[in-house]
Parts: sequence; C-alpha cells; structure tokens
Amino acid sequence: MTRRLREGSGQAYAEVIGDPIAQSKSPKIHGFWLEKLGIDADYRACHVTPGSLPDHIAARRADPLWRGCNVTMPHKQAVMPLIDAIAAPADQIGAVNTVYPGSGGGLEGTNTDAEGFLEPLGRDLARAHYFRMARILGTGGAARAIISALAKEGFTLVVAGRDPGKARALLEELAPAGEHHAIDMAHFADPTDFPFDDREGCLDLVVNASSLGMTGQPPLAFDWSHAPPGAIAYDIVTAPVDTPFLQSARARGHRTIDGLAMLIGQAAIAFAHFFGQPPPREHDAELRKILTS
Repeated sequence: MTRRLREGSGQAYAEVIGDPIAQSKSPKIHGFWLEKLGIDADYRACHVTPGSLPDHIAARRADPLWRGCNVTMPHKQAVMPLIDAIAAPADQIGAVNTVYPGSGGGLEGTNTDAEGFLEPLGRDLARAHYFRMARILGTGGAARAIISALAKEGFTLVVAGRDPGKARALLEELAPAGEHHAIDMAHFADPTDFPFDDREGCLDLVVNASSLGMTGQPPLAFDWSHAPPGAIAYDIVTAPVDTPFLQSARARGHRTIDGLAMLIGQAAIAFAHFFGQPPPREHDAELRKILTS
C-alpha cells in the first residue's frame, strides 16, 4: 500500500546536510527506497556551512514538512547542542549523524554509523573467537563510531593517526577498558617481517576510517605485510568504491568490504526514523548498481 506523507499543499521531505555536500550519495539511496515503496516524499542534499548550521536547524525545527536530516562532516559534533535529546549510541560516541522530530515534540539525534558499520560483519561477529583485533586507520568523525562499535564487540584496537596523541585520546574516551594501542599511521607504510602467530579462530580487521584514498585525496599508504593472513580489509571510502586499498588487499588474498556496505546500512536506520518504515533491502543489488554507475 502506498504511504502518503503530503501535508496540505507541500511535500514531506528529509535531507542530508554538510559542507561540502555535492558528493553525497544519500539522495540517490533514499530516493531509490522512496520510489520502491511508493512513498510520496522527497529527500534532498543541502549545503550548510558551519556558520549557518544554527539557523538551518532552527528553520527546520519550525517546518512541519521536515522529517529529519542526515548530518555529515563537519557538523556531526557541532549539531549536538542545537537539538533537544541525544539517543544511544550517539551519546557514547560523541557524534550525531541523524536528526529527526522526536515523540516528545523536540529534535532528537542519534548515530547510525556504528550499526551501519557492523552490519556487513554480522556473520563474523555471530561466531565465537579466541581473539579479535582491529587496526583502525584514521581519527576523524567516522573513526569515533567505529572505535566504539568494535570495542563493544570485544576487539583489541590499534588506532593509527597522523597524530598518535589524538588516537590515544579517542581510545581513552571511547574504549577505556582493554589493552588498546595508539600509533603513528606512518608505521604501516613500510614493510615488516613480523612473524604472525596462528590466526585460526581469530578475527582480524584492517579498517580505513579516514578520507585517504578518496577522489581528490592522497592515497592511503598501508603495506599488507602488517596484516595477518585471513584479515578482512574494510574501507569506508565511497568515491571511488573500489579503492587502491581494497585492490591491494585482494591482491594479497584478503576478503574486502567496501564503503557502500556501511553507507547503505547506516542510511537504512535513518530512513526508518524519517519515513516510519524500514527500506526495502531486498533491492540492495539494484541500488548498488545505481550508486556505481
């Protein structure tokens, strides 16, 4: 049954806000789902600078047609004092990527990045392991959600950044328990002859949580001699989808997960907040073709 979200002469809508915003794939994702479900609503991208963020949120708060927004860089932390309630896990992560009208009448914010990141790892995480380790490359906004998510799943974390002090601060804030490590990202650029032990029964991840390797950005320098056999390579970059990081991982025999997996997973949770029902995930293969065409 088609669900109508029109009110009066206007059309209900949600959006993604950020600076820059032209590169966002969110309008294609949400537009695809709206069309498949026959929902009479819109989803758009809106360029919002840091200085205009408070006025933008205030204007949307007063708009009865607005169903919420996805929040991308650089606003994931700046938006927090502008809303009325922060739901888990955003309160623990310290970053909001989804804002929507709450049941109490105010604006509520949450973070769907953590759940979206874990979604393609579901089968792996359902199994028991002797040991779980993740090398996380990057210390930006997305890394916050990834660090928090993997710490809760029992991983020992090695967080690498151009500023190891920032990496250490993130671990102390988001994963204070456990024997985690902070390191300079340059450590992983050169080959190593480290003799990895038997990894049977272990789960190892190497995650590019940075923008390195994205179109227009410098490449990510990672030598795969730093990853044990059987490690999974996970890159959150979506432009390009098949990054040099993933290509080099496959060449070494590693399984790979691309950034569309996390992007679609986190968008699905936000879609339900905005439009009141889950998206039709049975069409993910078709959606991926659209996003990569």
